[in-house]
Amino acid sequence: MTLMKKFLSASAALALTAGTAAADPAILFDLGGKFDKSFNESAYNGAERWAAETGGSYAEVEIQSDAQREQAIRRFAESGANPIVMAGFSWATPLAEVAADYPDTKFAIIDMVVDAPNVRSVVFNEHEGSYLVGMMAAMASETGTVSFIGGMDIPLIRKFGCGYAQGAKAVNPDITVIANMTGTTPAAWNDPVKGSELTLAQISQGSDVVFAAAGGTGVGVLQTAADQGILSIGVDANQNYLHPGQVLTSMLKRVDNAVYDAMIAGEDLETGFNVMSVANRGVGFAMDANNEPVVSYEMLEATYGAAAEMAAGNLSVHDYTSDESCPAIDF
Repeated sequence: MTLMKKFLSASAALALTAGTAAADPAILFDLGGKFDKSFNESAYNGAERWAAETGGSYAEVEIQSDAQREQAIRRFAESGANPIVMAGFSWATPLAEVAADYPDTKFAIIDMVVDAPNVRSVVFNEHEGSYLVGMMAAMASETGTVSFIGGMDIPLIRKFGCGYAQGAKAVNPDITVIANMTGTTPAAWNDPVKGSELTLAQISQGSDVVFAAAGGTGVGVLQTAADQGILSIGVDANQNYLHPGQVLTSMLKRVDNAVYDAMIAGEDLETGFNVMSVANRGVGFAMDANNEPVVSYEMLEATYGAAAEMAAGNLSVHDYTSDESCPAIDF
């Protein structure tokens, strides 16, 4: 059956796929849009990979406000979509309200845990991947100062920053790590101008490598870093291509794999708690032709060595969300 894709109008009417076949999956993107070059786009890439490999069709929606979340989930469930995949922790509260009303529908949520028998909760060890790129940042830095820019100031984003600082200080205990958050509302995910301003402020404090975990805001961070001649580090998706030779690496968070795996499983999706880590290649860092000129053999040797130690259980990175503290930096 052909899938007609419509999108939300400014009047907040939710656009859902007309005539969705019972076995068609659906994906609900978070605020910031599916082409944010980061988290949402990684989710989109996973769905597109599933469609290309299977020839199947999926329903999708890009919400414009938090108020639309529950309605979106319900309409997809009532249309027969299965499974329904949600990209982002902010879907947790409405999903917890809705899941029991559709016991025959499988749901997958990324970045949050919802305790329901028909929900797969996918979380990532972002602190592990961030530790690895923090090591690379410290090894690349010539000033002895590196920095971090987060999006919305929430424990999840502090988890990135804390792992990054731990990795940097593992390489250079005397290194200075500057950290700033873009804001305290969802608007912080899509403010490249503020991201640029924060980057300039950090450069004025001596930073010559900046890691952005800020969704669409990070595009402004990477652009300004390139304009000012310092290195940057992307996040979630591989962002090395945005500024070849000026993006040191990208902390990969394989949201695409989480979406793809859920769609491949279909109605047989295994529910419960699912952790994606360095050990199962759920997180890591990106190497390609775009960043090869700025990554030394010594960086790779140290970073791959640390990744192997993590995978073997010999290197533990503190998770900020475990106790809302960080041994390497104050937020």
